[in-house]
Amino acid sequence: PGFPRTLGQAKALDGICQLDLVISLNIPFETLKDRLSARWVHPASGRVYNMDFNPPHTQGVDDLTGEPLVQREEDRPEAVAARLRKYKDAAKPVIELYKSRGILHSFSGTETNKIWPYVYTLLSSRIPPVLSDEEH
Repeated sequence: PGFPRTLGQAKALDGICQLDLVISLNIPFETLKDRLSARWVHPASGRVYNMDFNPPHTQGVDDLTGEPLVQREEDRPEAVAARLRKYKDAAKPVIELYKSRGILHSFSGTETNKIWPYVYTLLSSRIPPVLSDEEH
């Protein structure tokens, strides 16, 4: 989830700046639930592991200390599902607001490396390149 997450936050943001581009990433519910539920932590250090793409060397234990990893309550599958439903309900009016202003650009997918080229192309067409001192 990004920002703004609620209509109240969107209206507060309007008081600070005028947005001309909003990006919405549409990722399937199950994909998000699985990714967030794969997160485990080492409580003493705060080190975070993801069982899918950054697992510990030995399952269930911290790489540096060998102490057990835990899954936080908010990362358990049922809690993640409830959080995602709540977010979707809160975000819907925000999405509709930006869609009605004609500034919403939506991208769908399940993998960053497949979505990013499309987002990059959009941003590249809207934001001038930053030139180094040598290029000026």
